[in-house]
Amino acid sequence: MPKHIVFDVVGTLITYPSLISTLTNRLGPQLLAQNITPSHLIATWFEVAEREYAYLSISNAYLPFDTCFENLFYRTLFIAGIRDPKAFASREDLDAVLQAYKSLTAREGAAECVRLLTEAGFTVWGLTAGSKVRVSGYLDAGEVGIPEGRLLSCDEGGVGKPDLRAYRPLWERLTTDERGEDEGVWFAAAHAWDVSAARRVGFKAAYCTALEGEPIPELFGEMDVVGESLVEMAKGIITAQGGR
Repeated sequence: MPKHIVFDVVGTLITYPSLISTLTNRLGPQLLAQNITPSHLIATWFEVAEREYAYLSISNAYLPFDTCFENLFYRTLFIAGIRDPKAFASREDLDAVLQAYKSLTAREGAAECVRLLTEAGFTVWGLTAGSKVRVSGYLDAGEVGIPEGRLLSCDEGGVGKPDLRAYRPLWERLTTDERGEDEGVWFAAAHAWDVSAARRVGFKAAYCTALEGEPIPELFGEMDVVGESLVEMAKGIITAQGGR
């Protein structure tokens, strides 16, 4: 019987060191003089962009995540305590960081994770809030085996994660085989909010703590599989599915 797993991509299979490095090269000393580390600013920028992206979506004003991300850089600096963000960082600084954003790299173990699941009989999918072209470029560069035809973007439906409507069409597509029988279908991410939402639609939940550090079940519920690394998570999924 078919087995499927859907991955969040950016933050899970793809990670941010090249973005942090570029920001450090452009603005590192200035940021540190304000007691702001580049890694924390990047994390805050993503958190702010994800929030506003989701809020716009649920208020029926969907915009692509990339548009939100670019336009919220200076607000993120302001939130971090920079009173005049556009004097602090030039448009050239922002453009350099956005260029690095186009070249994010695979998280350690991403290719092996997908390979293990594929060899165990899973069909591997991706569901991203980002641009399909940009994100497929990350996967290709990192040799992470999710073909373009199995990478879906929220841009296509105009509904952003974690709105349950963003997950449901793929869930419905994958959970019924040609005989009308429901199969175990997994969703995997390093964002607990993402896995939690997918689980409420019906997916089995797999969570990697490499990005956030802890699952916090008091907020996000219990996960079916938790791994500290992508490879550990993949092995846990295979075991939970009966190793078949």
